[in-house]
Amino acid sequence: MIATIASRTAAAIALTLAATAAGSQGIENRLVIVTSFSKEVTDPYRLAFQKKYPGTSVEVQNRNTAAAVTFIRETRSNPPDMMWASAPDAFEVLKKDKLLQRYQSKATGIATKIGSYPVNDPEGYFTGFAASGYGIMYNTRYLKANNLPAPKEWGDLKRPIYFGHVGISAPSRSGTTHLTVETILQGEGWDKGWATLLEIGGNLAQVSDRSFGVPDAVNSGQYGLGIVIDFFGLSAKASGFPVEFVYPTVTAIVPANIGIIANARNLRAAEAFVEFLLSDEGQLILLDPKIQRLPVRFDTYAKAPADYPNPFKDARLAKGITFNSDLSEQRYELLNSLYDRVVTFRLKELNAAWRAIHTAETKLAGKANPAASELIAEARARASRVPITEKEALDPAIAGAFQVLKPGQTPAGRQAEFESRWDAAALKNYTEARTLAERALTAK
Repeated sequence: MIATIASRTAAAIALTLAATAAGSQGIENRLVIVTSFSKEVTDPYRLAFQKKYPGTSVEVQNRNTAAAVTFIRETRSNPPDMMWASAPDAFEVLKKDKLLQRYQSKATGIATKIGSYPVNDPEGYFTGFAASGYGIMYNTRYLKANNLPAPKEWGDLKRPIYFGHVGISAPSRSGTTHLTVETILQGEGWDKGWATLLEIGGNLAQVSDRSFGVPDAVNSGQYGLGIVIDFFGLSAKASGFPVEFVYPTVTAIVPANIGIIANARNLRAAEAFVEFLLSDEGQLILLDPKIQRLPVRFDTYAKAPADYPNPFKDARLAKGITFNSDLSEQRYELLNSLYDRVVTFRLKELNAAWRAIHTAETKLAGKANPAASELIAEARARASRVPITEKEALDPAIAGAFQVLKPGQTPAGRQAEFESRWDAAALKNYTEARTLAERALTAK
């Protein structure tokens, strides 16, 4: 009995001391963050913040970006305190739904723009703490063993030599892949961009259901090349893996963000976390070999390795496109669903179509055969065709029919109708493309 009372007394004292410590810093003793980031990113920040504010416990809940947006929508009466992710368009979605609240950081020495793109939301609903770009990571040993050239541009990944050697994660499961797909569409235009994505899709070995699956596979040599956000490639290289990362010409450097959720219960702790991310200490953590993100604090680059990418001085990065987050937000859920229907769920048929096209082109190269050339051209057109125009994708009556589905939930209404139509169109296009390419081999 005495031992029990003593234990309870000790626990009460510990709780009191924790509350006092947090209170002495002027913040609450708890902070709940929903994030798409891995523990390699979140743990150093969580531990450093708890050390700075010893009475405050940081709870990190990991969800992919789309699932995090859905979770915040569903818990608006008792929400987490913060959303922390790479995707600015996801924050635009939350802002539109009135699920974020304004906060203006007091930090100085922070960039206001990356190129022409604002680091922070102009209205103050979310804050950029780092910058990221999109590109290709590749395993140098794998490429050497398979006699493959190093890629430089998205278009390189369309080459037949890369068949079965490329991986990507599904944009519906990865906010960073969604941004990559959107970047290609904005940089090349809807029709040409989809043609690029579908021809690259023909070479894919896998569409992973998680962002981390792609760099893990490239690091281990499961396949040689991956379409990823820059910090996956940069951190893998810094950690000793035999990999390189390249920014294609068509890329975008955009901020990774953090926002305070509307009606957050631990508001002062949330504000303190934003300030910590932007502090000298917080920005230096970005240079950790396991993180390797691009700081938004100018003076942090003076402490970075000599070859560290700097989007504020590197002309190569400054040439990237200006990402339109409003455009992306308008078709956010539709784009994720569309990619799944024409690539993720039809990968086998897409692979077969492009394999047949490339085989026909190789065997008929240098031969004057107009009939065969016409068949191959039509096969390419079918395999590169997406079953919705950009105008339709931006139509609120169509885009508004789409929502993020929970695991096991089936689409209903107009979303189900569109998805069924797209799936049928993709299957028809890829089957016909394969048939046309195979006919070209015997055409006279």
